[in-house]
Amino acid sequence: MNRNEGFVVWFTGLPSSGKSTLAQRLKDELIKRGFRVEVLDGDVVREHISRGLGFSKEDRDENIRRIYHVAYLLKRNGVVVITAAISPYREIRQEARELLKDFVEVYASCPVEKCIERDVKGMYKKALAGEIKNFTGIDDPYEPPENPEVVCETDKETVEESVKKIINKLIERGYIEPTDEDVYTEEEEEIIKKRLEDLGYI
Repeated sequence: MNRNEGFVVWFTGLPSSGKSTLAQRLKDELIKRGFRVEVLDGDVVREHISRGLGFSKEDRDENIRRIYHVAYLLKRNGVVVITAAISPYREIRQEARELLKDFVEVYASCPVEKCIERDVKGMYKKALAGEIKNFTGIDDPYEPPENPEVVCETDKETVEESVKKIINKLIERGYIEPTDEDVYTEEEEEIIKKRLEDLGYI
């Protein structure tokens, strides 16, 4: 990695899967570590950069192209960019990966039933009632990443646990330096081991 450049953490996941929450918490953590950070949130981009685009596949892809182009310009100038947009299609995410190169894909994995529970805006309810068309996860497909760098199971993990996973991956990739806080205590290691056992991973 060119140390004069930034890197991109690209969140993807269903609506209300926790992308924006994780993005903001990660931003706070990286700022604490001395990085310049910008968050490109899907709703904000829609309002200010992609106003006028609809929700057809072509318009969704164009929205993501605009996001990754802005991310490229920021990254080139030493900014760490965190994107938090649904970005439902694998092909366009691959385009972003190839252009940006310093790209860490984070999948906010959450069952649609849990996303519906969390949906404070009531968008799922409207989509299920037929009031909103082409809603991702209801009548428009979401293609989960096949090989993301990080999977955050946001229905099972706390925000802190998910952010720690992302930080550890950024350390592993050499994008950030570890601090004393990044070392797990014995107690934390036992908690993580127990959780992995309960989930059947070990």
